[in-house]
Amino acid sequence: MGAAMKRLWLFLSFLIAMPAWALEVVATTASMGMLARSVGGPQVRVTELAPPDRDVHMLQARPSMMRALRDAQLVVAVGAELEIGWLPAAINGAANGAILPGRPGYFEAAAQVPLLDAGLAADRAQGDVHPAGNPHVNLDPARMATIAKALAERLAQFDAANAAGYRERAQGFAAAVETKLPAWKQKTAGSGGAVLYHKDGAYLLHALGLTLHGTLEPVPGVAPTASHLEALAGKLKSKKGLIVHTPYQPPAGAEKLASLAGWKVAVLPIDPPAGADANGYFALIDRWVEALAK
Repeated sequence: MGAAMKRLWLFLSFLIAMPAWALEVVATTASMGMLARSVGGPQVRVTELAPPDRDVHMLQARPSMMRALRDAQLVVAVGAELEIGWLPAAINGAANGAILPGRPGYFEAAAQVPLLDAGLAADRAQGDVHPAGNPHVNLDPARMATIAKALAERLAQFDAANAAGYRERAQGFAAAVETKLPAWKQKTAGSGGAVLYHKDGAYLLHALGLTLHGTLEPVPGVAPTASHLEALAGKLKSKKGLIVHTPYQPPAGAEKLASLAGWKVAVLPIDPPAGADANGYFALIDRWVEALAK
């Protein structure tokens, strides 16, 4: 067999080995990409828009986002206005009517579960408040399990032939959460809770039964001030716990509060790595649990 023929056979073998994508899915974050991948399995090809090391609140619509959304059959967003600064503009720029909000091609995770802090007034004096509720549901494994089941049903609408597989994988994700959650709670039972930079870790604290002692932000979206940190330190003096911020949030406020209150600081991401599967997500929760347990 000649070299050209060998290359042709290798190419054909590669094509045969490639999965037959049923759906083009665009996820707004790494957590949503993980969920789409975990539930969709080999029937989906997932593109993630927001890098996990960036603040999703602060992104802007980019041409690369619009290109991905133009070919999407399903968008999996966090919702509750988390992506409001860039996703509507990116969807409009994509000119893909199938993924507009309200259409079957648009799925919001936050709409599938009850939210913390729901019903707060959207008052500019109170900072960057999401009136629908806290959108950061991705760090609550139990809520993510509920969202996975809802996502399986949405995928089944597009691809009825593979509906059983979507439901089975969603159920498998939920079963894994049900198995792991008691151990996570047990491990953190003696810890004192946490101070967060932003309420992005509030759902995990709530799921573990731990106290959120406050945030480094005096109000959402506003950088820590000296007076706020001093007042917060006064409340923490007789308590124990951990100060947590993400890699992209400035460390100065956390370090100042640590020096005032005698607490330790942990730097933890709120999303798994890009392209992660369920194991990557559970490893993220493990990291938080290990830090809180110490």
